[in-house]
Amino acid sequence: MGQQEAGGRDEARHRADKRARTEATQEAIKRRKLDGGNEKFPAYATQFSKEEIEAEGRKPKKKVAVMLGYAGSGYKGMQINNDEKTIEGELFKALVAAGAISKANADDPKKSSFVRCARTDRGVHAAGNVISLKMIIEDPDIVGKINEHLPPQIRVWGYEQTKGSFSAYQLCDSRIYEYLIPTYCFLPPHPDSFLGKELVNLAKEAGDSAGYEDRQHEVSEFWAETEGKHVKPFLDGLDPELSTEVHRALYEEQPKTLDIQPQIEPADTTEEVASGALTIPAKIQATVEVPAVATDHDQLVSELPPESTSGHEAANTSDNVVSRPDSGISFAEVADAVAEAPKETGQRPLLPDLEAALKQLKSIIVTAKKAYRIHPTRLARIRSVLNYYTGTRNFHNYTIGKLPRDPSAKRVIKTFTVSPNPILINNTEWLSLKVHGQSFMMHQIRKMVTMATFIVRCGCPEERMKESYEFEKLTIPKAPSLGLLLERPVFETYNRDIKKEKDNGGIERGEIGFEKFEKEVREFKQREIYERIFREEERDDTFHSFFASLDGVRRPDLLYLSSMGIPATRRKMPASAKAQELIKETAAGESDEGSEGGVEQDG
Repeated sequence: MGQQEAGGRDEARHRADKRARTEATQEAIKRRKLDGGNEKFPAYATQFSKEEIEAEGRKPKKKVAVMLGYAGSGYKGMQINNDEKTIEGELFKALVAAGAISKANADDPKKSSFVRCARTDRGVHAAGNVISLKMIIEDPDIVGKINEHLPPQIRVWGYEQTKGSFSAYQLCDSRIYEYLIPTYCFLPPHPDSFLGKELVNLAKEAGDSAGYEDRQHEVSEFWAETEGKHVKPFLDGLDPELSTEVHRALYEEQPKTLDIQPQIEPADTTEEVASGALTIPAKIQATVEVPAVATDHDQLVSELPPESTSGHEAANTSDNVVSRPDSGISFAEVADAVAEAPKETGQRPLLPDLEAALKQLKSIIVTAKKAYRIHPTRLARIRSVLNYYTGTRNFHNYTIGKLPRDPSAKRVIKTFTVSPNPILINNTEWLSLKVHGQSFMMHQIRKMVTMATFIVRCGCPEERMKESYEFEKLTIPKAPSLGLLLERPVFETYNRDIKKEKDNGGIERGEIGFEKFEKEVREFKQREIYERIFREEERDDTFHSFFASLDGVRRPDLLYLSSMGIPATRRKMPASAKAQELIKETAAGESDEGSEGGVEQDG
């Protein structure tokens, strides 16, 4: 074993030990609360009386690796949480109900050495994941009995008996994830959106107009054709004043005829309040001006507080965002609210004609985008951009809470590929992106998908990918969780070792993998994961909403995607019409003192 490989394994063991200590501390805190009667019994635990436990008796337990798959929709992630509905919580209860975990251990997964291979976020799916635990395996039909106590979107494929020291987390060599994304996400921002305008203007300023146009050549006619064939005929059929207000509502400022913007008082930061058709954290709502005409994700944000963090300050923040110190609200927090917000949770009062027209126009635009079919040149560029991820890279910009010099931000990506042939589902064309890496940080894959997509759709020079690994902090929103699934973890070293042990006359153990369950996994993935993704996108337009919302955010945070590069993110944006009126009032002595620094700026 080489020195570098040994060092890598030592580092992996150190991370695992640190994780175990953290979880043990959390468990101790939970136990103290339970013992003191200050907290209710965990949702995942099953209570049995002392008599029931004694009547069951002791049964032999074996260390096993359990292979499972699940659709993450409706769950707050994989990891057990006292009060939340999680995949592990459902699984643990099913193991107890099936008799795979004894009644004496039914209140605490740690008693059974319960360890997951890969933790997935809220809404993220897995065709294959692995947990290790001490399990009662006397019943030959134990897998079937476990599945009887699970919902259809969670399935246990089988298990393999392992060595007593086996840990699904520590002995996993790498993980393969898949991300499904509609090809229309790679269309450029609408030319009337804030980002669309800035990309063109900054390309001119940088003397790169020809280069920008060349990088967008194969999609250069899409928006002009969509406007001419679909949008203009619709707007021409409206009253002229209403037509103007509809366009302004989508791409410019809040309509002047609708002066009904609610005055939102700052609320508790943990409370979630309804705003339009979205539910966003109250602390974000209190500082973000949300257009009164928005009825869905497209116009979640038309103006944000001005950028006030210098490049030097941004490079020293603990998060990968550029934030406004006086409000505490970052661009990425709002972007994440876009990605995670539920659909149609409420509505503001709108003028009926305007609301109806906006909905119709949005439907027209979304339909046109879904009819787009990706050009081979565009597909080749996606492939080229994804190649920049392979190797050992500093991914501090692709997660949260990592400083540029943190050694743990360096991760190894073995491959990142895109399917050569898109698939057509419900008249929407989709691509499959697959990434194979040793390990991933929080939100890393979703941010990698966003960055690659933005590089292509914004006609950004590919070299910007290299700059994202350097010390400058960049804002990279995380893509919707809807398209992400863990395909499978890989236990190459463990499987090689047990084969060698068997060849030398040792105990025969089964390899950990999903090959023997290939048919069941394929059918489950199609029925419970792929079709769920396609169905939810068809219903909610999740990807359109995510990218259209970010295109309209009037801040410089994403302007590193322009021909000017990272320096463009440090620019002060020109004031909006509302801000200009306030400036005039201040200059005329009509406003109160203290307006300096309080003038909202936008594009």
